[in-house]
Amino acid sequence: METQDKLSQAAWFDARAVNIVMARLARRQPVTALGVRTSRTADIARLAKATGHHAIWIDLEHSTMPIDAAGAICAAAQDIGLVPFVRVPEREYGVIGRLLDAGAAGIIVPRIETAAQAADVVATLPSVEYRRLSPTQLYDVANRSTVVKLLIESPRGIENIEAIARVEGVDLLGIGSNDLSAELGVAGGPVHPLLREAHDAALAACARAGKPLVIAGVADAAYIADCIRCGAAPFLMTGIDTDLLLAAMHERVAKALDSIGAENGDASAR
Repeated sequence: METQDKLSQAAWFDARAVNIVMARLARRQPVTALGVRTSRTADIARLAKATGHHAIWIDLEHSTMPIDAAGAICAAAQDIGLVPFVRVPEREYGVIGRLLDAGAAGIIVPRIETAAQAADVVATLPSVEYRRLSPTQLYDVANRSTVVKLLIESPRGIENIEAIARVEGVDLLGIGSNDLSAELGVAGGPVHPLLREAHDAALAACARAGKPLVIAGVADAAYIADCIRCGAAPFLMTGIDTDLLLAAMHERVAKALDSIGAENGDASAR
């Protein structure tokens, strides 16, 4: 019986120490992720799982969601085999441990510009399903199962991205193209050559460092596909709950008005 218990513990340990998102990216398999900004219950995780998503990312940087709500969603996601990421507010590193204890499997940290900032992020504890583990086992599970993703959103960050990528404990990097394009002075419209130049430089730097790079914040699907062909990680943001809800509401209003022959611009319909 003792041998069986040890084998069971070993099997759990091996399974728990694998993050399926990083495993899929290592094989160049696509990962689909749903953004969560307005939802407050575990149902959003179940909906994401039911629609074929591999991960969710909860945005605490641009929402008023409390930590306990984010933690409850993360815990539900873990239970159903969905990988929960949380984007923390800028420079609020103190909240990271609490989110990981609640069940987050990945932390997204915005506005990283230097290797020193990256090193400050890499100090976290995972959820281990309330099991008692030795310190060695705990740290091993933490290092292998928890993903640290750093967002590069400025020209300075692009300049330092290779040094940032080489920091031990950094697993994944991403470019927030909206903020980056604004800082480059080319926000809005099609992808500007300056932004493409930054993307290409970042891809080359991360390839040298041996770390995957996600390019996001560009609505042009063909452009993202081209970046993936050039080496970007196939981590696909399918949308954010607020945007999806807004789009669905617009569609429902239009269909309702069309069904009675009303014009969408009719003041009475507004």
